Amino acid sequence: MPLVACHDCDLLCQIGEVPEGGAAYCVRCGCVLRKKQRNSIERTLALTMAASVLFAVANVFPFLSFEMRGRVTETTLATGVFDLWEQGVPEIAVLVGFTAVFAPFAQLALLLYVLLPVHLGRVPWQMSRMFRLLRRIQPWSMMEVFLVGILVAVTKLVDMASVLPGLALWAFGALIVVLAGAMASLDPEAVWERLEVRR
Repeated sequence: MPLVACHDCDLLCQIGEVPEGGAAYCVRCGCVLRKKQRNSIERTLALTMAASVLFAVANVFPFLSFEMRGRVTETTLATGVFDLWEQGVPEIAVLVGFTAVFAPFAQLALLLYVLLPVHLGRVPWQMSRMFRLLRRIQPWSMMEVFLVGILVAVTKLVDMASVLPGLALWAFGALIVVLAGAMASLDPEAVWERLEVRR
């Protein structure tokens, strides 16, 4: 039986076979050591594919439309980053581009890179490195912070111009929820167990 250190009290516990839908708890503090979700890999893969479609929509279609004095201006995620750069704040432009565009894209790409071959019964190249990279880049995906900033800015602009939400804004909001669901349903131990069975 493998030994697992409790995240809360550091007690070394032996974990046996955890049935699907079940959980293993620390005998000293009751912390959840392992929770085995049903169809974790397939559910996470389905949510990741849905999130990838939403990410594409959020980056291709207009995010917001501004109408002022009969002139309509449309903006996308990419143009927002470029506008920040042209306004003389390259640090903020790079930060917004990384946390709202690049990090979510890398997170989705790494999830697909790991889960799709595992689902098909294959071992992806550099599996352990890619899985570690996924864990490292996950905290940098801060789309919800970006969305809150956009909503605050929109409320301030309502008095000066007519602001119309675009399709990308709705896709972006849905993307936050779906990607959070994908990461919540991901069970790393299930991935490694599936790989061990295939070998």
